[in-house]
Formats: sequence, C-alpha cells, structure tokens
Amino acid sequence: MSNLTPAFTFLLAIAFRMERLELRNSRSQAKVMGTVVSIAGALVVTLYRGQAIIPNGSSISLHQPLHRSQSSWIIGSLFLTTQYTLVTFWYIILAQIIKEYPAELTVVFFYNLFVCILSIIVGLVTEPRWNAWRIRLDVTLASILCSGVFGSLLNNVVHAWVLHLKGPVYTVMFKPLSIAIAVAMGVIFLGDTLYLGSVVGATIISIGFYTVMWGKANEH
Repeated sequence: MSNLTPAFTFLLAIAFRMERLELRNSRSQAKVMGTVVSIAGALVVTLYRGQAIIPNGSSISLHQPLHRSQSSWIIGSLFLTTQYTLVTFWYIILAQIIKEYPAELTVVFFYNLFVCILSIIVGLVTEPRWNAWRIRLDVTLASILCSGVFGSLLNNVVHAWVLHLKGPVYTVMFKPLSIAIAVAMGVIFLGDTLYLGSVVGATIISIGFYTVMWGKANEH
C-alpha cells in the first residue's frame, strides 16, 4: 500500500500547485512516467518472487501462507489505505508548514511531542498490563532506541529538510527505492534468499527513480 504514496502525493501536489504539469513538456513527461515505473517496480518486488538466484535455506520466507480470516484482511487493508492516504496529506501539509515556517527542528520537535502523547494514550488503552511496560536491558531497549533515533527523529528531520529544499514529490520518490535497498540489506546482513523478482523489480524501480530525478533536475 505504501507504494501508492508517490502517485497520491504527485496528484495532490499538482492539485495544490506545488508541482507544474505540462504534458507537452519532456520534463513533466519524465516525472509522470518515472512515477508510474517506480510504482510498477515496487509492485513487482512485492508480488512476484520468481526463481531463487542466491538461495539460503535459513531465511524466513515472506510468501508462506498466513491463516487469517477474510474479515481480518479487509480490516487491515482499510486501515492501511487510511494510513497512507493520511501520509500523503501529511507530506503536502508539512511542505506548506516548512515553507511558511522554515525551522525544521522546531517543527519536528512538536510533531514528535504530539505523536508521543497520542501514542501513550493509545498504548494505555490497548495494553493495560503494567508489566508489559517494563523496559529491560535487552533487545527491548535496543529496539526502542533504534526506533526513536532512526525511525522517528532522523527520519522526520531529513524528510522535513528535503521537503523544504525539493518539495513533496521529490521526497516520496525515495519510498519505492527503499524496498530495493531493504532487499539488498536483507540478503547481505540477514541471509535472505535473493529472488529473480527482487532483481527485476529493483531494476525497474531504479529506472523510474532516475527518470523522475532527471525531470526534477532539469526543472531547476
């Protein structure tokens, strides 16, 4: 579902006049075609496995059948659709905020503050057992620090900074590319099996990504 974020962001950026679209212009054509190609490549990585190129029997397969009820899949899909629709609006709104108030660290501070408050409220409602909140000096603490420093702080600071410099479309175009990076890191560090679909999809993503980058670079 996150692969649709670049397309939604591109449409909203055009609607709010953050991006220029001239269909007869080669730069605009490159941005449109590159966005479509990147999304197609991400879908290939996600949906098509193909033959194993670098097999590894110890890796965990993401294509094993999961026994879930049909209603669970429907509810999960609805939640994901809502989430990534809101993420698209968040990029547009944050770009406008940074334009009016170009202080990325301050904006990210208040963003993380309110996210923390909302997360505490939701967490207390969904997990009332106090022993579950106990932080131990093991992988629990490491995951919290990793998520806080890399997943929230650095991630949001970089996003806000790039939104200020390049706009929302440039920022979200790296999302499909992150799938190819995740596949490569999984093979290198986790011993995952490398499949033909991952290689083909990563190649398509790279072509679409650099096509959009070419269009954006020639605009300036």
